[in-house]
Amino acid sequence: MRKSFYEYLMTERNPASHTTLAEFANNAFFDQSFPKHTDNFDEISKYLEENAGYLPTLTIFDDAWQQYLAYLD
Repeated sequence: MRKSFYEYLMTERNPASHTTLAEFANNAFFDQSFPKHTDNFDEISKYLEENAGYLPTLTIFDDAWQQYLAYLD
C-alpha cells in the first residue's frame, strides 16, 4: 500500500530543526484538519492554499512533494 503524503511528511518532523521542510512537517503535525490519508497532489495543494497559514509559500509543498515521490521509488 502506498504511503500517504502525510505519512512521508511525518518522517521529516524535527522540532529542533529550522529547515523549511521540518517546519512544514512540524506545523502539519499540529494541523488537525490536514488531509492525512491521501496521496492526491491536487487535494493536498487545495487544502494548503485555503487553510495553511503556517506555510509561507506553496513552493515548500512543491519541493516536499518531489521528495515524497522520490521516497516512494
